[in-house]
Amino acid sequence: MEFRVLQYFLAVAREQSFTSAADYLHLSQPTLSRQLKDLEDELGRQLFVRSNRGITLTEEGMILRKRAVEMVQLLRQTEDEIARADEHTAGDVYIGAGESELNRVLARTARRVKEKYPGINFHIASGNFEFVTERLDKGLLDFGMVYGKTSPVQFNTLTLPEKNRFAVLMREDSPLAQKEVISPADLHKQPLIVSISELREGGSGLSWLSCDPAKLNITATYTLVYNATLLVEEGLGYAICYDKLANTAGNGLCYRPLTGAPEAPCNIIWKKFQILSKPAEKFLACLQEHLNV
Repeated sequence: MEFRVLQYFLAVAREQSFTSAADYLHLSQPTLSRQLKDLEDELGRQLFVRSNRGITLTEEGMILRKRAVEMVQLLRQTEDEIARADEHTAGDVYIGAGESELNRVLARTARRVKEKYPGINFHIASGNFEFVTERLDKGLLDFGMVYGKTSPVQFNTLTLPEKNRFAVLMREDSPLAQKEVISPADLHKQPLIVSISELREGGSGLSWLSCDPAKLNITATYTLVYNATLLVEEGLGYAICYDKLANTAGNGLCYRPLTGAPEAPCNIIWKKFQILSKPAEKFLACLQEHLNV
């Protein structure tokens, strides 16, 4: 399977037309069709469904598109790193992280590195634990910021001294907004908005409630706190999330602390035995200096 043919495949998947893809690639349509027919023969699977309305991907085609995007991205990153191997002050650092006020340590470190090495740029991908560790494992990220879990053994770990603290995000006109502190019993019968990962993995936020999740009134789940904020604004329920994430100034929302609020440790991780690029080395050195480790 050639890299060039993968690019052809992605062009057809994007354009949903052999004609448009051929124009984009500056190829003749018969040449493009033949190349992708050879790819289907090589894989032993049909990748496209052709109709008068255009091209759609089969299930196997969608799997290949997902992996092909990752392979193309990884190859381009590799080519760029090799091209800049002797330019130790220039390049890119790729970081994956969830949502947390503690991400500020990444931002501060990036600023310090940028001040010293203007040629280094940063790319932040947002996602949950599985998203971050999977992309680290594939070499698509240099570093990850994960919360509340012990890092897998294949990663090096730097643990921040601070921890994320859970709280409840609610409307200022909610009945519970009159309370200074929220207890588990206060929420047992209330409509709740919880993170998908908390619900799936039984995280410390849900464990604090001391109640079988099946008996809770969970009205919605979220991945990004911004979306949870919109649900709270529209009166869908109370969101259990990390404190200080949502901007509550002037939008009728407020946070209330939890009694004995659970805390989630924050770890910066990177793959063991992986040779870091020069920019990633500079970032790690600055981060370790900032954390005094």
